[in-house]
Amino acid sequence: MSSHRTPLSILDLAPIVSGGTARDALRNTIDLARRAEEFGYHRYWLAEHHFTPGVASSAPAVLIALVAAATSRIRVGSGAVQLGHQTAAAVVEQFGTIDALYPGRIDLGLGRSGQRRAEALKELKDGAGAEPRHEEPRPARDTHGLLIPPPFSFAHLLTSPRFALWASLLQQPGAQSPDFADQVDDILALLSGTYLSSEGLDAHAVPGEGADVEVWILGSSGGQSAQVAAERGLPFAANYHVSPSSVLEAVDAYRAAFKPSASLAAPYVVVSADAVVAADDATARELASPYGLWVRSIRAGEGAIAFPSPREAAAHSWSEEDRLLVADRVDTQFVGAPATVVEKLRVLRDATGADELLVTTIAHDHADRVRSYELLAEAWDRAETERAAPPA
Repeated sequence: MSSHRTPLSILDLAPIVSGGTARDALRNTIDLARRAEEFGYHRYWLAEHHFTPGVASSAPAVLIALVAAATSRIRVGSGAVQLGHQTAAAVVEQFGTIDALYPGRIDLGLGRSGQRRAEALKELKDGAGAEPRHEEPRPARDTHGLLIPPPFSFAHLLTSPRFALWASLLQQPGAQSPDFADQVDDILALLSGTYLSSEGLDAHAVPGEGADVEVWILGSSGGQSAQVAAERGLPFAANYHVSPSSVLEAVDAYRAAFKPSASLAAPYVVVSADAVVAADDATARELASPYGLWVRSIRAGEGAIAFPSPREAAAHSWSEEDRLLVADRVDTQFVGAPATVVEKLRVLRDATGADELLVTTIAHDHADRVRSYELLAEAWDRAETERAAPPA
């Protein structure tokens, strides 16, 4: 039996619930971060989302600074900064400023979301409105007890005028997103103080240079994100909660291409999961019942709506088309009593070989969300203590 204890961490979207405000959501995030530190969670990451009525984490660097100020030990970071509409220098200066005040606690998670958005828009423009390609769907499968659903296609969103508007608002007119790998290299060089331009000129980010920031790459597939993380010897976070169909592909590609670095001798993988925990399975299912309606709003191109109450969710009339739109996410959400969810998380860990698990929980009532994380931490600690105990 392994003596290694798998850490649990948190990914928070600062969800806005129906009847609530962004101010409520941000105050709840600060409260949850304090409680998470008490519960023993290892990291507290903030997502980056824009133009969504149900998510208040649009400025992760600002929110990370507030969370770091409100806590004292837990690592705080981004899950993830969308590099497509920010420069490497701006990111390093932001996180270098936070690290200067809270040294040794800051994680800089980087993602390709902005680049993917720009690439999709360019493909549409170059294709003069051609219909997106459709691939033959892959059936769901069970891998070591873990459900791997068919992949979900976002092709229907690429022709959305709203999608194009959001992309245009996040960049200066005429700006183009640089290559993701080049941006990551610039960030690493600016942090280490080794940046040189193509003309041989140096530049130094202050604050930023020499910051004790842990750089991560987040990804949903075995594509560029996984390759960039592996080739530069960086830790990698794979998104089972966002893209459950490709999580195994992502972690396998990362490990296969990994090259040791000065900061990381061996691959290190975090895998995310959606979870809702309550005293019993029935209560947990009730708390999680609005999740499908919330995912539907995202998948339909509306942007995440304010998270509904269970009563509001129960009043929704579901079509078969709607159910198919959210099935992969709903079917892979871990919901139940503490023992139920712990077992599902153990399956996820074992199937992916995760070194750490990143849990995201949304409930309409803040107290229920806090309690979910508390129950999970207690149950996970008991399970990990038993797993690490030497045989009698």
